[in-house]
Amino acid sequence: MLIAQITDIHLGFEPDSPGEFNRQRLDRTLDRLASLDPLPSLLLLTGDLIDRGDVDSYRRLREALEGFPVPWHMALGNHDDRANFAEVFPEHTFTEGFLQYEITSNPMRLLVLDTLEVGRHGGGFCNTRAAWLNARLDEDADTPTIIVQHHPPFECGIPWMNTVPEEPWVQRLAACLAGRDNVHTMVCGHIHRASASAWNGLEVVTTPSTAPQVALEFAAIDTDAPDQRPLIVADPPAYALHFWNGRELVTHWDTAEHRTVLARYDANLQPMIAHMFGERPPR
Repeated sequence: MLIAQITDIHLGFEPDSPGEFNRQRLDRTLDRLASLDPLPSLLLLTGDLIDRGDVDSYRRLREALEGFPVPWHMALGNHDDRANFAEVFPEHTFTEGFLQYEITSNPMRLLVLDTLEVGRHGGGFCNTRAAWLNARLDEDADTPTIIVQHHPPFECGIPWMNTVPEEPWVQRLAACLAGRDNVHTMVCGHIHRASASAWNGLEVVTTPSTAPQVALEFAAIDTDAPDQRPLIVADPPAYALHFWNGRELVTHWDTAEHRTVLARYDANLQPMIAHMFGERPPR
């Protein structure tokens, strides 16, 4: 099984621009994903779908997704607006006011969580959301499960993007997931970079954005003294492919940019490829 993920699209950052930079980057990424062989089973869009929470930007996002060849599913981030999202994407299911729902795609189950906390840049996960997650996990303790959300619960090391373990929402989420042996991985966005962590024993990965990326700067930051450090950089738009091999989820990251091919599978390299397959036991 192959799952595609894009995140932090931030449509509407240039609200009056018909050729918006972020839309161009999104279109290139979707074109790349639509050309894959095999196609992914589904596409996850993991929050900060738009930049200012406005209806028009959600409409442009829906337009960009029209005709995409596989089903797509969304989570919300801190730049999103629940009411405006629901107006444009009514097929998405809200539970007690939160965009939390289950996706079943044999042989996996995905649980999409809502970590949007209005007024916060960082995440949130209240008792209502936790009760929903606990109920879903209690219903099925066997099916391999992926948690999908916008905010990663780990401390990434980039000071202005950090989440710290003392945050109440992190502790509440950790309590829900403790001892859940069938939860294999959590996939997130928000950091605008590829990163991975063994958070409380659970693999958590973040995917780079289709919008520009966050600069990799670990130096301590003084909130009262701007130091001209880079915050956002124009690295290429990117995506993740999560491959379920029957035992574990393996994540690959790639960009949607053109690259120079240095070798192809031709007659010269056929013996090497055949030899590599010959080394493996039959399946």
